[in-house]
Amino acid sequence: MPPPTTSAVHVTTWVVVGALAAAMVVYAMKKTPSDDSNDRDVISPPSSSSQPDIPTEAAPSSPKVVTATTAPPLSFKETYTLGKRLGAGAFAVVREGVNKVTGTKFAVKCIKTSSLSPADVRGLRQEISILKQLSHPNIMSLHDVIEEPNVTYLVTEYIAGGELFDRIVEKTFYSENEARELVRILLGAIKYCHDHNVVHRDLKPENLLLTSADDDASIKLADFGFAKQQSIDGLTTACGTPGYVAPEIIKGEPYGKSVDIWSVGVITYILLCGYPPFHDDNPTRLFAAIKTGSYKFESPYWDDVSADAKAFIGCMLKVHASSRATADELLKHAWMVNMDVSTAPLGTVLEELKKYNHRRKFKAAVRTVQMTAVLARGMSGTHKTADSP
Repeated sequence: MPPPTTSAVHVTTWVVVGALAAAMVVYAMKKTPSDDSNDRDVISPPSSSSQPDIPTEAAPSSPKVVTATTAPPLSFKETYTLGKRLGAGAFAVVREGVNKVTGTKFAVKCIKTSSLSPADVRGLRQEISILKQLSHPNIMSLHDVIEEPNVTYLVTEYIAGGELFDRIVEKTFYSENEARELVRILLGAIKYCHDHNVVHRDLKPENLLLTSADDDASIKLADFGFAKQQSIDGLTTACGTPGYVAPEIIKGEPYGKSVDIWSVGVITYILLCGYPPFHDDNPTRLFAAIKTGSYKFESPYWDDVSADAKAFIGCMLKVHASSRATADELLKHAWMVNMDVSTAPLGTVLEELKKYNHRRKFKAAVRTVQMTAVLARGMSGTHKTADSP
């Protein structure tokens, strides 16, 4: 990534002589090169044909000089103090950060841009652009971006409550109605993204966070590192997390917003029974099951779940992307609008979810970005493995 342009303090000098001040307000600002090859703002004098009739005796004996000074922006270290490490990746570290003036705490993603490939740099630019345009109560917000010669700092909202699934497994009581409300919030955030033509492409439990440790904490959708604006021809990059990735990505077909809907279907399934619909340690068998949409509502785990909930999942886990419901349609589904969804505890879901959560965290050492190669191997040879710029 090219280093940000830093220049000396920029000084613009306006010389106002006598009654000429009245005419100055209509003069055009333009750029002209100075003797030292640095551009400076100057005010063009009026042409003789347009110059107003100004009595010469009104001119003062000496000019009045007004100087406007624009200081360069502060560096990251001048603005923030870094704290403990929150996470790390191949080229980035996430740490706590505190604004030195306001005392506000943030999460700071410190990206070593000097180690990034041109494609990675484009991806970073895309992530920044997307985060800047999104403003939703259930989406992590971007507060600041500071680019320095070798590092780019993304200063984002500090989300202190941890992962949603971790909170659920701590509960002693959990019902279908609670699961529905969580899915409703997630779908609202996804609908907002899709309305802005943004595809997240990596929806999974790790990216569903809570704002605090309080019982009424809000959910935040995080990590837009794989997010992309949908193009007319569709997206093509093999990315996502095995187990949550849609069939069309594995098959090597162009895809769009519906891949997020598939992932919401997987998450909803887990929230209602405690384990994923597609699970196999062997990637080949896992991808084969996903491509054929082979999942079941097994007894006894699904015995207490309503038919509406199962039908709702079926609207999302359709192999053909064109057959999947949209986020807007899902928010109007019977399971979302019915008033009589069960508030009774779901029998085995917490126990199963604890087991799944443990396995999921154990496997987290193999990161999503590394699994992109696994996805690529599972796809057809005609597929492009990178989106068009």
